[in-house]
Amino acid sequence: MFSKKSKGSVAASAQPAQPAKPAPPSLISNDLKIVGDLKSDGEIQVDGMIEGDIRTKSLLIGEGAEIKGEIVADTVRVHGRVNGQIKARAVLLSKTAHVVGDIMHEDLAIETGAFLEGHCKRMVQPADKVSPEPKTASARISETKVAGVAKPA
Repeated sequence: MFSKKSKGSVAASAQPAQPAKPAPPSLISNDLKIVGDLKSDGEIQVDGMIEGDIRTKSLLIGEGAEIKGEIVADTVRVHGRVNGQIKARAVLLSKTAHVVGDIMHEDLAIETGAFLEGHCKRMVQPADKVSPEPKTASARISETKVAGVAKPA
């Protein structure tokens, strides 16, 4: 008839956690210069200048943007200038991209007219590991040296 409930017990009918609503991308406008590192769990769009390292899930580098530092992300789309290493699962260099530095990637796409001076290293990781950080013990790396791509006449 009556049941005893201890005063310290919590009801099991707690509401399930709602998934986090995706936030809009963080914007770095073309008139902004940042000296320092950036870290985000979402998307960053850079149209200005950054002197420092960037760690994020998704990064879009606009045509007028300039980045001097290391980039670590899941996806990177480059339309501007990068001077530093890029570590990402997927990298896209558009025809207006100008990259000086090494690229460590799983997927790499380079449009005709993009400039790349550095090494491209493909990381092959197990399907259960999706971190943008390379695993030296378990990753197989193939290396390609690229000196630049000229626009067709």
